[in-house]
Amino acid sequence: MTDCLFCRILAGEIPAREVARSELAMAFHDVNPQAPTHVLVVPKTHLSGPAAADSESGEQIFGPVLRLAVQVASQLGLAERGYRLVLNQGPDGGQSVDHLHVHVLGGRRMKWPPG
Repeated sequence: MTDCLFCRILAGEIPAREVARSELAMAFHDVNPQAPTHVLVVPKTHLSGPAAADSESGEQIFGPVLRLAVQVASQLGLAERGYRLVLNQGPDGGQSVDHLHVHVLGGRRMKWPPG
């Protein structure tokens, strides 16, 4: 999708501070961090959001995206103290880019409720 921000980042059209990459996903720093560590993990295949996991292709992509998110958290030193993984679906859920992405947040104590 040429108008999708994350697709354009994946295509190299928009620069991003890459953290890690796998066969099916890429992780990069969020440009508007909400915690000391805030990384986005996006699948290389365009899926509109978490609800797309309710499909055969979504099911095949969702696991590797979550796996990379956990690996990134460990790589960035968040595993020992803890971190938060966030998925937003739709405008009321806080989704601002219509491309599946997992927020990896850490480096401070997370509060509850989150929103």
